[in-house]
Amino acid sequence: MIQAVATARYVRTSAQKAGLVLDLIRGKDVNRALATLKYTRKSVADDVAKVLRSAIANAQTKEGFGGDVDRLFVSACYADQGPSQKRVRPAPMGRAYRVLKRTAHLTVHVTERPEKVVAVAADAGAAKARARRPQGGGRKTQASGAQASKTKKAKE
Repeated sequence: MIQAVATARYVRTSAQKAGLVLDLIRGKDVNRALATLKYTRKSVADDVAKVLRSAIANAQTKEGFGGDVDRLFVSACYADQGPSQKRVRPAPMGRAYRVLKRTAHLTVHVTERPEKVVAVAADAGAAKARARRPQGGGRKTQASGAQASKTKKAKE
């Protein structure tokens, strides 16, 4: 099972805004995640897609990768807060307001799904016999339906 990581540091957005987009792709297959990011109307979605493509490329270069990108999925993704640039904005009456220009570090982990192993039945004949055996709970017979109508009339 191959795991790969990609990180983009000092992305000019807040970690909270990036987290909203990262929540959309967490746990999805990489192809579905890229399609989701393509049609997400947030500016940080382009940066997240770039990091995701980088993580996919990192997985492909790892030793032991199966070669099938369709088996990769986003196992974890998060946005950490980076340093904030402090700026000053003029305010009324000679004062000044502080403006924080936030940055974030985006991290995406992709993992290869394990191949599904199908167990072979030890005795195929026994499995067929179990499949043919009636399980009860079928349709009610007319006699039991008639019995129910008699008891209903008796209660009235």
